[in-house]
Amino acid sequence: MECRGAISPWDNLLYDSGLLTEIKLEDWPKVSFEPKITIDNPGEALCLRPLKRSDYENGYMNLLSQLTQVGEVSKDQFLQTFQKMKDTPNTYYITVVEDSNTGEVIGTATLLLEQKFIRDCAKRGRVEDVVVSDLHRGKQLGKLLLSVTTLLAKHLGCYKITLDCRDIMIPFYESLGYEKEASNGNFMTVRYNK
Repeated sequence: MECRGAISPWDNLLYDSGLLTEIKLEDWPKVSFEPKITIDNPGEALCLRPLKRSDYENGYMNLLSQLTQVGEVSKDQFLQTFQKMKDTPNTYYITVVEDSNTGEVIGTATLLLEQKFIRDCAKRGRVEDVVVSDLHRGKQLGKLLLSVTTLLAKHLGCYKITLDCRDIMIPFYESLGYEKEASNGNFMTVRYNK
């Protein structure tokens, strides 16, 4: 499914959407989708893509407010922050699910990459800000966003990916291959075999 409208030069993406075509859900055997959905077809009238500048108007901040306190973020603040993230290449990968009928952002997950000196100067991935609109839950979109984020981190050369979550979310993340680190509260990890 194509995302609504063409992306203008002004409305650039946070990261290269070609990265999404380079990963395959089949490469993460920890998860399956029933009914079947894919990166190219996440559901009827839905598309998966990187965050873009116009997503302020497409409800991105409203979506985040379903996860946590957002505050009063103006369009200018959003655009400035977007540009700061874009100007820090190979660090911020915010992926969204768009309702192609309305152009509204209905799901998102953030992957942050941290460059390390350990493990031969490897990278570590961190999952943040995973949320699906309460009007679109139950369509496997959270599972899809987490699977894509996990595979993207592996594709980008991370030796592991981590997240923190609430108690109630532990079974969900475990079902996707994340393991709870016993001594660190709700700190969960996937370590990639290299």
